[in-house]
Amino acid sequence: MKVALIASEAVPFAKTGGLADVAGALPRYFQSLGIEVALYLPKYRGIAADPAGDIELNLPGKTVKVGLYRRDNAFFIDYPEYFDRPGLYGTPAGDYPDNLDRFNLFNRAVVKMLLRDKVDIAHCHDWQSGLVPAFLKQEGSPVKTVFTIHNLGYQGRFPGFEFPKLGLAKEYFSPEGLEFYGDVNFLKSGIVYADKVTTVSENYAREIQTAELGFGLEGILHRRQSDLHGIINGLDYDLWDPAKDSAIYRPYNDYPGKLFNRLELIRECNIDRDKPLIGMVSRVAGQKGFDIFTEVFDEVIRMGFCFVLLGYGEEPYHVRLKEYESIYATQVSINLKFDDRLARRIYAGSDFFLMPSRYEPCGLGQLISLKYGSIPVVRKTGGLADTVHEYDPVTGEGNGFCFDEYSGRALLESLARAREIYRRPDWLQSLVDNCLRCDYSWTQSAIKYRDLYIKLLKG
Repeated sequence: MKVALIASEAVPFAKTGGLADVAGALPRYFQSLGIEVALYLPKYRGIAADPAGDIELNLPGKTVKVGLYRRDNAFFIDYPEYFDRPGLYGTPAGDYPDNLDRFNLFNRAVVKMLLRDKVDIAHCHDWQSGLVPAFLKQEGSPVKTVFTIHNLGYQGRFPGFEFPKLGLAKEYFSPEGLEFYGDVNFLKSGIVYADKVTTVSENYAREIQTAELGFGLEGILHRRQSDLHGIINGLDYDLWDPAKDSAIYRPYNDYPGKLFNRLELIRECNIDRDKPLIGMVSRVAGQKGFDIFTEVFDEVIRMGFCFVLLGYGEEPYHVRLKEYESIYATQVSINLKFDDRLARRIYAGSDFFLMPSRYEPCGLGQLISLKYGSIPVVRKTGGLADTVHEYDPVTGEGNGFCFDEYSGRALLESLARAREIYRRPDWLQSLVDNCLRCDYSWTQSAIKYRDLYIKLLKG
């Protein structure tokens, strides 16, 4: 089986979010399953690779020459005018205005390589590769396509008058195609024209078929429900393992080691050691639940919790959180920055890890917190609902605390349950041990993708 993974970012080459972690991890696990895999990416500024020739692309009204580069099993599309830039998709001022041109060229170049290399499966990720299934369909290619939605909120929408730049036949710009309220929609193209559609958790696959989380595409997703599959993202335990993590205070794989890291984090953050500690490593934004959390922050502190945050995002929340830090200096530590070392220490040292997200397609933070023995407290949405299950002290089953309603009141109720468990050392250790035993490695997810590929090739 010859599989091409097509993405706009992948570690270790380029990253802005979780897509890069997925695209970077899957090739290694596919190879262990006997799948021949190649990764296709734009050649952004700073990526080191070896020249591998060039190809000509016939775009509407012009022909351009595109460079090809290779590093191991990764191929890079080189067109400096489009990709030799400081950011992947834009700058702090906004998206690049020519993103349609940039990723149209990327998709067209990848398709030419897929046809040349006689690939069996083209696995496309998010809107930046959403035109590949349409181009292959127009070519009449036998290549089978899978399209993965990582976050339906990002769709790659552009003005309808730019459609002729794509070089697709006119019938592709229709309500049944990639037209979306008069716009060109790259994500919709992937959903409509791919043979199979996946998303990053089973629960999120159900949620995106509703008006609440469908972002206007719930109708087409519902029509494609027989071809829509939820496959949870995995965690790369080669990168995230407290037993081998040199960034934390002391590597560990048991409860006593966890307690040592807790005390060291409290000392570093200069907060009260006698209160349960909530950690967050997150983009600071309303979607991540900061609206409901900041509404009840005073009550969380009065319940007896300490809180440490690492993240960056929306300025109004920055201001409010720093105010809380000044008011509750012995209980709150707010760190508005990116710091991988501190992030790992928060995962290792927190008693509880909070993710009150409005929506969360898969979530990575809860998977890391489980591996590091920090008990997740999450809203029951997307992949959070698939991976975190309410702890029952009677049966000893479960690995965290969940709430359904998106409200500060529901959040407080879940934290109250967590506080009661914290007051019982035997229950607390049992719950931490449950977390440490959880296995959300990529192995099982890679097998599910392989099985989907096999079914697709068998028709």
